[in-house]
Amino acid sequence: MLKNFLLAILSGILFWLGWPTYGFPLLLFFAFIPLLIVEYNMRLQSAKATGWKVLGFSYLTFLIWNMATTSWLYFATPFGMWFAVLVNSLLMALVFWCYHLFARRATTGASLSFLACIWIGFEYLHLHWDFSWPWLNLGNGFSEYTSWIQWYEYTGTFGGTLWVLATNISLYLLWKRFRESETKFNLFVSVKVTRISLTLIGIPILISLFLKPDDALDGDTSEVVIIQPNIDPYAEKYNTDNLSIANLLLQLSQPYIDSTTDLIIAPETVLARSIELGTVELEPSVGFLQQYIQQRPNMSYLGGISLLERFRDEEKITTQSNYYAQGEFYYNDFNSALFLKDAALPELYHKSKLVVGVENFPYKSILQPILGDAMIDLGGTVATKTTQEDRAVFETAQGSKVAPIICYESVYGDYVSDYVKNGAQFLAIITNDAWWGNTQGHQQHLSLARLRAVETRRWIARSANTGISAVIAPSGTVTERLDYEKQGAIKATVGLSDELTFYSNHGDYIARIAMGMGIFILLFGIFKRGTMKRK
Repeated sequence: MLKNFLLAILSGILFWLGWPTYGFPLLLFFAFIPLLIVEYNMRLQSAKATGWKVLGFSYLTFLIWNMATTSWLYFATPFGMWFAVLVNSLLMALVFWCYHLFARRATTGASLSFLACIWIGFEYLHLHWDFSWPWLNLGNGFSEYTSWIQWYEYTGTFGGTLWVLATNISLYLLWKRFRESETKFNLFVSVKVTRISLTLIGIPILISLFLKPDDALDGDTSEVVIIQPNIDPYAEKYNTDNLSIANLLLQLSQPYIDSTTDLIIAPETVLARSIELGTVELEPSVGFLQQYIQQRPNMSYLGGISLLERFRDEEKITTQSNYYAQGEFYYNDFNSALFLKDAALPELYHKSKLVVGVENFPYKSILQPILGDAMIDLGGTVATKTTQEDRAVFETAQGSKVAPIICYESVYGDYVSDYVKNGAQFLAIITNDAWWGNTQGHQQHLSLARLRAVETRRWIARSANTGISAVIAPSGTVTERLDYEKQGAIKATVGLSDELTFYSNHGDYIARIAMGMGIFILLFGIFKRGTMKRK
């Protein structure tokens, strides 16, 4: 029992030490092996109670991983942190438990293939359901080592997940073969294990080196100014009027603006005091920015804005609407991107990938009738954000097309590809990572953006309220950055591209194939077992 306990802890530590931004992803290729050994040891006992033990040991592994890498969520929402860590660890453990139940009835090859398929299916689920939390999807683990995964332009992050799973399973099978044959671990065995490990890990890295693009700016470009206002969201942001914020943005950008400037980019919800949706063009802060842009007809503006739409007509209520008890009205709440150019009316995009619990009420249509007004009738303190179906792309006065990606949306590869398919020539990420303080949170968030650059082969201009603002090349290399808690701006040139990568065209096809294979393996295993019983 103690041996299995220590092996489960070892797996959790390997996941932790392999994770960005402080870890070394080579460890991810070995992180599952101790836990797979624990499962094998439990299965050899052939007792019914071993299933619960496997669930417990795997929960310990994934709890260590989740807690060590995402505990920074506590600074924004203590309850949300514990919910995310405890529930996500349980979901991961349940996936591994399902593998154990199947492995007790199927061959080794079938059961390990099933594990790979259902793990990928679990990660795919985390991209699409209301409790979405794909932060720890295995393919994200290489975000600081983009030179290893330039082939993400063909596979997306699921290629990385498959790489990690296939390597772990292969090395585990090698261990299992030596154990069952009772071969002693000698020099010959050591050399063989090393050779196989280097082959499994090294070949994709070598392929990646040949795929790395030249980040030279030899085509069409756009001159951007990225603003980092460094406004404290807890003590300052929501206590400052929008007009003062707009004036600060222009003061910070002014030293960097010239006749070639194409776009000013400001962070998420930088205009934080809510504005009525139908009166955006009448808002003084928007008018102030619009007047500044009109004086410079070759320049455009993109930044975050908070919007509100109030109504009393119950026929307009949707599952994303909220009720304000004190005012006795309903409202739609928007976390949006505001785009301004020359004399045109303001254009808007509403954030549509929402943070669980903070910006959305998961499965509201199901849970609200059960909970009543307990979760939403709180005087407006809890609100579900209202989204939109299509990914908007804005065209600047100089003709470049930019994707307005808001905060959490940058974690979703297939989702970001929709902007590219809609014509985006470069990506603008606007975010406010100040909620987490000076922790791993804002560093990991920047790191994940590097994966989007590789997948889409697009330049990225990233404006973060308190940092880290940055420019990212199509290879995933950070070419310029403004560090955390610094106030200022970055002037940069980003390339424009109209080409679509294989991944941008086909999305998460690896996950869809894996889920189909998982269903086939499961049905085949059940049918085969039924046939054996009848015989």
